[in-house]
Amino acid sequence: MNGYISKAMLNARRSLYRTGLRVELVSMNDPYTNLKPGDLGTVDFVDDIGTIFVSWDNGSSLGIVYGEDAVKILR
Repeated sequence: MNGYISKAMLNARRSLYRTGLRVELVSMNDPYTNLKPGDLGTVDFVDDIGTIFVSWDNGSSLGIVYGEDAVKILR
């Protein structure tokens, strides 16, 4: 992944991951985080490079990086 997100993909990501949406962490490519798969959180916003900022239930606010990390939507 080159880390670049197209305008269309960014718009789709923002439409899908709206403020207040509940998510579950699937994977995170960060060796320094205490987050683990299965952790839950609430979406705050998606920035201009596609990072999904989440307020995690454990108190963390680490973002989900486009092309690196994954969450699933809780329904």
